[in-house]
Amino acid sequence: MNWHAVHAIYHFEMARTARTLLQSIVSPVLSTSLYFVVFGAAIGSRIAEIDGVAYGAFIVPGLIMLLLLTQSVANASFGIYFPRFVGTIFEILSAPVSFFEIVLGYVGAAATKSIILGVIILMTSALFVPIRIEHPAWMLAFLVLTAVNFSLLGFILGIWADGFEKLQVIPLLVITPLSFLGGTFYSISVLPPFWQTVALFNPAVYLISGFRWSFFGVGDVDVRLSMAATLAFLAACLVVIGWIFRTGYRLKA
Repeated sequence: MNWHAVHAIYHFEMARTARTLLQSIVSPVLSTSLYFVVFGAAIGSRIAEIDGVAYGAFIVPGLIMLLLLTQSVANASFGIYFPRFVGTIFEILSAPVSFFEIVLGYVGAAATKSIILGVIILMTSALFVPIRIEHPAWMLAFLVLTAVNFSLLGFILGIWADGFEKLQVIPLLVITPLSFLGGTFYSISVLPPFWQTVALFNPAVYLISGFRWSFFGVGDVDVRLSMAATLAFLAACLVVIGWIFRTGYRLKA
């Protein structure tokens, strides 16, 4: 393992975050805080509890997941797309660095940024509503795995995209809608039976449900099923990335 190469890629990506602190950290935190103010304060005053949890606290895990999903994809996709755009990716590919080390550097940096943002949102929300974490180990597992999973997905999108416009297509038209429809602000148990069944085909449901269960001990699906779905998604992303580097898809052209 060439740890010097991994550290170089990781350090470069994290340094880019420090240079664009307003865009990378402050803007996502403010945007998520606005969701919390609108839904937690305005709507929460009209909704007493969901599954025995105060509504303001109930939406916190969903908001953190929404942030993790969108920011992980955005950070990782831009991180690998920009070297392709300016041509420096060929220097990386010609260096004595394995494909695994390249992925580890870029995905590790993107996941680290998302986890930092998630922790900031968690601490911020604790100032407004009482937060309890009944299963901290599970919470940490879902936090890290979700950040890694969607950083891997972002890495794939960054290689697939051949323009800046395509970098926005999946996050705006797929990731964000699935998050909103996956129980970010509500429990799918309030839906009619038919739509509950439809919702179970939404992968975001399993991530949000498992993460919410780690906080309050309640979820829309069994936590073991949530973890199994998370690990299956991880395996699928790794398979796709392995194929990309094996074939040189949009990297060697």
